[in-house]
Amino acid sequence: MATRFDKKTRRKKRRRRIIFLFVLLFIIAIAAYAVLQYYSGVKQAENDGIKKEKIEFHGKKDANGKVNFLLLGIDQRKNEKSRTDSMMVAQYDPKNKTFKLISLMRDMFVEIPGYKNYKLNTAYFLGGPELLRKTIKQNFDLDIQYYVMVNFKGFEKIVDTVAPDGVEINVKQEMSKNIGVTLHPGLQKLHGKELLGYARFRHDAKGDFGRVERQQEVIKALKDEVLSVNGFAKAPKLLGTIEPYIQTNMNTSDAIALASEFLLKRPKNIDSLTVPVQGAYQNAYISYDGAVLQIDKEKNQQAINDFLNGKSDTANNTTP
Repeated sequence: MATRFDKKTRRKKRRRRIIFLFVLLFIIAIAAYAVLQYYSGVKQAENDGIKKEKIEFHGKKDANGKVNFLLLGIDQRKNEKSRTDSMMVAQYDPKNKTFKLISLMRDMFVEIPGYKNYKLNTAYFLGGPELLRKTIKQNFDLDIQYYVMVNFKGFEKIVDTVAPDGVEINVKQEMSKNIGVTLHPGLQKLHGKELLGYARFRHDAKGDFGRVERQQEVIKALKDEVLSVNGFAKAPKLLGTIEPYIQTNMNTSDAIALASEFLLKRPKNIDSLTVPVQGAYQNAYISYDGAVLQIDKEKNQQAINDFLNGKSDTANNTTP
């Protein structure tokens, strides 16, 4: 005859089994949702993705666990060689939960390994991401582990997936020249094509420096959208949507692991730096390369090192 203790033990075991089944069903439901959302994103983007080809890239791993990404915005047109419209280095430090962003001005006159000196974006034109990686290492002593290239259509899709209602931006002046849209001044929500135009506009008093500031502003705004509750739910679909539009040397499992860690640790701020830094360049004209930024290599290297290692207040913009 079963004792009261035996009955109580059986009830506890039954409760545990029920709880386990509920947890298992919840995990299966979440996994199924993630898979469905991922392939929904892939299907949505399958018709006009980036032209992918095998690319050589020999990034050196960081001994301290920090990860440096070379982020390239690509202007990819039919029957033309693709060009870099924007170049950034993003550093994610999982240990300290920090995310830092360095914008590299494309008109910097730099040493390109194996070639004579040209503007920085010429390195990509001559030898793709690998030559650009070598050029950044030689001029700024910065090691990069991964590259991520996204074309304009991909950027638009990312924005419209993460923020279907638009991203709130305060447009400070009318913008239309060479960006494919017309933006009027004022606080407003911009969708993918409009936000791309905002990030590409360069015809204000600050020229390319103003454009870089807007690109950093856009990255911060998108980070906030991704880390929001709605953005978190859209993460699987976002991964599926952007996959056809990006090219990277990071494998899928590493990308998912890093994205998951980023979403869970939720870095609060993005510290940003524009290179060349103030006082470390001058405007110049080169007969075969036009108007350039002639840089002081040592000063810019020191500024980058201080910025990434938190040794001084070199950040030109800290966005919460």
